[in-house]
Amino acid sequence: MRARLPVTLLALAVLAAAGPVASQTPLPAPPPAVDPLDSRDAKRVDRMEKVVRELRAIVFQLRDTGKPVVVQPADTDARMAEMAEKLSDLEQTLRSLNSTIDTATRDLDAARRENTTLKTQLEGLNQRLATMEQRLASTAVAAAEAEPTAAPTAPAGDPTKDFAQARQLMLAGDYDAAETAFATFVEAYPDAQRTPEANYWLGKTLSVRGAYANAAQAYIGAIRGWPQTSWAPDAVVELSRSLIALKKPADACNALAEFSRRYPKAPPTVASRAAAARTQAKCAA
Repeated sequence: MRARLPVTLLALAVLAAAGPVASQTPLPAPPPAVDPLDSRDAKRVDRMEKVVRELRAIVFQLRDTGKPVVVQPADTDARMAEMAEKLSDLEQTLRSLNSTIDTATRDLDAARRENTTLKTQLEGLNQRLATMEQRLASTAVAAAEAEPTAAPTAPAGDPTKDFAQARQLMLAGDYDAAETAFATFVEAYPDAQRTPEANYWLGKTLSVRGAYANAAQAYIGAIRGWPQTSWAPDAVVELSRSLIALKKPADACNALAEFSRRYPKAPPTVASRAAAARTQAKCAA
């Protein structure tokens, strides 16, 4: 019998026989190398490196300057939030400013419209004042025709003496004789220096007996040219009262408006009577 070879030797023999065949079969490729750091680990490493750089800067700054170190955040989130807040405040301020400008513009437009309205009203008032004397004169003349005055007596020929005589009659309370004397003076001396004052006193005597139409005509003659005399403001007030009695409140208000404009420094008693006349005539403020 043939002797058996050991198992080990037999296996080696088999491998030797199969060697050339095995050498022709390629071995599988090794798996690709795997990066031990995934993406999250890489980000963590970047942040750590950034912190290290900041710490180094802090240490060097403290060493070089010896001053307290203010640590600034590495990210910009806080600064972006701060800038966003400031931008929001700026936008709010801008909106408030725009609102203020819009309000001022509306107020200016309203003021311009009011100014135009006032200008128109002033022009109308000036026109009414310009025609006031003509209207008052026409009213007084028409009323005078319906109620003639007493026939004047012949003057003595001396204006000074005739005026003094008429005034003395009035001071004595003889209003009828004073009325006749002043009417005679006005007719005899139409251009005398004291003729306007004679018209004033004539108007007074006519008002006493209720002859308001003739009184208004006399007062108009007294204030023609708006004299700056002691009796002139009272003559305007008496004219307005006569017009109120004649149921002509609009004309009375026009006369009182001229009183305020022509005689701003009238005596308090006269100004008080003018205010009462305005109330009675229901003049506009």
